Amino acid sequence: MRSIWNGAISFGLVSIPIKLVNATENHSIHFRQIHLADGGRIRYRKVCELDEEEVPGGEIGKAYEDADGTMIPITDEDLAQLPLPTAKTIEIVAFVPADQIDPLQMDAAYYLSANGVPAAKPYTLLREALKRSNKVAVAKYALRGRERLGMLRVVDDVIAMHGLLWPDEIRAPEGVAPDGDVTVRDAELDLADALMDTLGEVDMDSLHDDYREAVEELIAAKASGEAVRPAESGDAGGGKVIDLIAALENSVQAAKKSRGEAGDEGDGEMADVHPIKKTSGKSSASASGKSSAQTTKKSPAAAKKSTSRPTPKSTGAKKSTSTTKKATAKKTTKTAAKKQTSSSGGSGTKKTASSRKRTSA
Repeated sequence: MRSIWNGAISFGLVSIPIKLVNATENHSIHFRQIHLADGGRIRYRKVCELDEEEVPGGEIGKAYEDADGTMIPITDEDLAQLPLPTAKTIEIVAFVPADQIDPLQMDAAYYLSANGVPAAKPYTLLREALKRSNKVAVAKYALRGRERLGMLRVVDDVIAMHGLLWPDEIRAPEGVAPDGDVTVRDAELDLADALMDTLGEVDMDSLHDDYREAVEELIAAKASGEAVRPAESGDAGGGKVIDLIAALENSVQAAKKSRGEAGDEGDGEMADVHPIKKTSGKSSASASGKSSAQTTKKSPAAAKKSTSRPTPKSTGAKKSTSTTKKATAKKTTKTAAKKQTSSSGGSGTKKTASSRKRTSA
């Protein structure tokens, strides 16, 4: 990798020659501006406002615009004469726990490479000291004409440096939080925790830029003359009033489904609902007939009575055949039971009278 800056790390009285290398790269797809009428490229030209002529880069300098619009020229020689001890040095000023660095301050990232064989030993010393202390180094350095703040930490076996914004460059979050008092219920927090647990962790290396891939496919399709298929429109749900509990529950179920997890009853999974099969009139009639037969078998008198008694005819109202037969069977059963009871009572009386007659004789 090509270095963008050469200098040294100042670690007390120890000086470590290093090279600065970009640790990140931008994969964004860049577009050119064109004239829609003929496809000609649109270019920006640097033109002087006074003579309205294009000015080459070698004739362009720096100036500070005062509040009244006055331009104050500043040359490279003027800047070189300023006292800037970090012009070629990354000066470590403190070692602090990593959690003391606000992530809002994080900026560009760089790798620090030992510059030459003599730099290997002090470089390794600083790297191992950072590892063992579980701390990061706060440093000052100068790059591209200005002094900056940085944080040094260990990544694998390399010292990495994150450019940091100065504390006064971080805006206070005034007027950003929701207005008014918002109450969050414990049930909502429980569902949010369940969703977090279900989503779990992710392998950061598996994440990629879906939009960039879609743009690349679009460019390839148009370059080859293929028809571009419109993307499926998704409902982002913006601006809708939603039931937060329902949204959280659905999110948990969707997360489980996407991860292929089988739901338990205790997890609130929805059970499959199966419609109840309707009983046909024929089946009801068979059941009623079977019940009547069993009653007849138990009581011959009831069977005789049930057989001789006519079944009530259906009226003009459209009654179900199965309902009529069920009512008939029920009434028949009651009548048989009553007949059987009276018959049993009559037999008992006759037997008692006969016994008394034999006794008197």
